[in-house]
Amino acid sequence: MTNDYPKDMMEKLVSLCKRRGFIYQGSEIYGGLAGTYDYGPLGVALKKNIENLWWRYFVDSRDDMYGIDSAILMNPKVWEASGHVGGFNDPLVSDIKTKKRYRADHLLEEVGVNPRGMSLEQMGAAIQEKGIKSPDGNPLTTPQQFNMMFKTSVGSVDGSDTIVYMRPETAQGMFVNFKNIMDSYHPKLPFGIAQIGRNFRNEIAPRDFIFRVRELEIMEFEYFIEEKMWAEQFTYWQGQMMGWFKLLGFGEDDIKQIEISDGERAHYSKRTIDFHFKYAQKFDEIGGLAYRTDFDLKNHIEHSGIDLRYHDPVTNEKFVPHTLEPTFGVGRHLLAVLTKAYTEDDFGGEKRILLKLPPALAPIKAAVSPLLKNKPEIVAKARKVYEMLKKDIPQISWDDNGNVGKRYRRQDEIGTPFCIVIDFDTLGENPENKDTVTIRHRDTGEQERLPISELTNYIKSAIL
Repeated sequence: MTNDYPKDMMEKLVSLCKRRGFIYQGSEIYGGLAGTYDYGPLGVALKKNIENLWWRYFVDSRDDMYGIDSAILMNPKVWEASGHVGGFNDPLVSDIKTKKRYRADHLLEEVGVNPRGMSLEQMGAAIQEKGIKSPDGNPLTTPQQFNMMFKTSVGSVDGSDTIVYMRPETAQGMFVNFKNIMDSYHPKLPFGIAQIGRNFRNEIAPRDFIFRVRELEIMEFEYFIEEKMWAEQFTYWQGQMMGWFKLLGFGEDDIKQIEISDGERAHYSKRTIDFHFKYAQKFDEIGGLAYRTDFDLKNHIEHSGIDLRYHDPVTNEKFVPHTLEPTFGVGRHLLAVLTKAYTEDDFGGEKRILLKLPPALAPIKAAVSPLLKNKPEIVAKARKVYEMLKKDIPQISWDDNGNVGKRYRRQDEIGTPFCIVIDFDTLGENPENKDTVTIRHRDTGEQERLPISELTNYIKSAIL
């Protein structure tokens, strides 16, 4: 598969996100901070729509899933048990002259070398062999391990602070709450613990807009099983993940499954598949499925001294469950959805930019407008229609800025599926069209008349 986006696709997405209030550079008035972004009104709405749809698909629709929201700050022993304190590292090289830092594996990837499974020494040798220099053209240091966890401290003002970490993953929140869920709900295997949460990773070189950042959100769950079930359940969740991507409007050509080989997987994994989406820059990771075995629960038993075994009510046996982990990056999902939806076409002899967002994900479901904003009777009727829809469908907007054509173009650009216009016919000048409105469809530009009484159900049926 090849990437068929225009070369400036990422620039177009960044421009659209800034122009229309999806995503802004973090701390922009102070020159920004690399790897941080703020979500504007439309970006927040789109992000929440993705999260809510994910929660409905993987959690609310099932009876074997338990949601939690664990703390960002955790006892530092959690990260010792998980292996993050000693092993959550990226290969770092520095420009000898400017002291700027770079990811050694990223530099190798840019020249066509696959760094997966390489030791630091092998990376250093490959950099020398390829003659790789920094982007400023200067020699690089030898690769070193760089721990990606952010440190902070908690404690009193007398200096007796305790070092803690901003969590680098949400997974450990599920593992340390395994006993709590067992004691509160007494679930039977298999079952899952799910959460959507913020994580922090001190990335050496953030890049590709919101694809690789230092503050990110993850949607994931840990699915606890008996060891003998892992292969069957792995295949099942592999299919469920593909069903999720289809729900987002992605086609078969948009997703590639990458089997991670021995020596390249995370230390806790016995099998891992990465799911790659066709982004503007290249196919890259949007989610993953890992079989973590019983690594995490066993380590927490050892470090905490707490019994985290599962008690089988049928056999009376106690054992440590194994775990499957489907994980999904929220920001990467949002970027993928925008990339897939971004469209340019010729409409009525003019170039048009539109986002062909699935209606369930669109930040605004419909925009209501009066044909003319200087006609009080039309404006009053339009406000009544707007208020009626707003009661049942909160994501309805009012738009009376500019002429109707400009409103259509503006709503197309933010992905609004429907534009509803109240005109003279609505007021009854033509008896056949009294109390009907014009509803215009984003993707085709087609228009139809619809009774006001049918609008709510019409839009609801389209966005579910």
